Amino acid sequence: MPIPKLRSLNIQAISYQNAPALLLQDPFQLSERYLVLPQAYGPVLYLLDGSRDVASIRNDLYAHFGISAENGAIEELIAALDEAIFLENERFHAAYAEALARYYALPHRPMLLVGQGYPADADELRAQFDAYLAAAGPVTPMPAAGKLVFSPHIDYQRGHEVYARVWKEAEEMARAAELVIILGTDHYSSHPITLTRQSYATPYGILPTEQLLVDRLARAIGEEAAFAGELYHLGEHSLELVLTWLHHMRRGQPVPVLPVLTGSLIPFLDASYSPADDPLLARFLAELRTILQERPRSLVVASGDLAHVGPAFDGDRVDAAKLAQIRRLDDEMLEKLAAGDAEGFWRIIKRERDENNVCGVAPFYLSLKTTGPVEGVRAGYAVCPADEQNTSVVTIGGMALG
Repeated sequence: MPIPKLRSLNIQAISYQNAPALLLQDPFQLSERYLVLPQAYGPVLYLLDGSRDVASIRNDLYAHFGISAENGAIEELIAALDEAIFLENERFHAAYAEALARYYALPHRPMLLVGQGYPADADELRAQFDAYLAAAGPVTPMPAAGKLVFSPHIDYQRGHEVYARVWKEAEEMARAAELVIILGTDHYSSHPITLTRQSYATPYGILPTEQLLVDRLARAIGEEAAFAGELYHLGEHSLELVLTWLHHMRRGQPVPVLPVLTGSLIPFLDASYSPADDPLLARFLAELRTILQERPRSLVVASGDLAHVGPAFDGDRVDAAKLAQIRRLDDEMLEKLAAGDAEGFWRIIKRERDENNVCGVAPFYLSLKTTGPVEGVRAGYAVCPADEQNTSVVTIGGMALG
């Protein structure tokens, strides 16, 4: 059997038949399959890193985890993963190429959450968002010349109050924009930057991707780096939910978009330099800054949430003391973001080792490094429940900056 390597998947801890389990799903959606495995299989998945054959996996499973695998169990797991196209091998690469061709043949990137997270009908969506905006109350708008918006990307049910206040503040900016550069959290990929040549859409219509600018960024960072994970756009919600709000604030009028997924900056926590000094990210940021100089009526949008803490995220339950700590840290980070201080924000993340799992680190940091000096005032903040027991939370905030 060839040396197996597990692909980057969406793996969630769940309860299945009253027992701890792992749910494995494919963000590329290469097949409709998913796998539910007993939690005890976690160490085996960890060892499927492409450096071990089956015999080595069995030996290391016992040496490092004290687990003895039954005869044939590892082989059966690998076969099941292969059948689901969850391994990085020839089968995967062939399926990926076919899926990419289908993706490009579509009129736009399929809306992932339409009909579930928000109405598919444009009139229904308009009425829903207008109700959210009316309930948000008065908000002082940022002038049309504003440069940057920080928006949450949580579901609308939990986050609509913050969405409404942020986008009410950014309304004039959204309508004046002649190009929108949106950086959103890539929850599944290890790629620092992932571009796409496909256009995004909302119930109001298509927001065309600015192809020439995509090509320029791809040349700056290299085609492989730019597009190796392009199909992550299919299963990622972070751009879709924010672009839908942008399109609404523009009253359904289209605008060219440059959609970018940004991977985790966690690998830089132990680096002696800032993420912006990484060669690939430095080239990416330099090209974005050049684009902004050439296209002064551009709007940069950063799509990200704040803390993800509690059992739903493999942590301890959130009590009153922990919630107060989360709020204090959020306040400290939002103060740096409002001041346009990218490096100050990064120093907080580094100091705390990102203990609170801030999913917006990359888009917040990179957008500030793109726009240069900006400042703003927090438009909204909320603590959202993340499990039925109310022991996990997601915090969100946002603002417009100019």
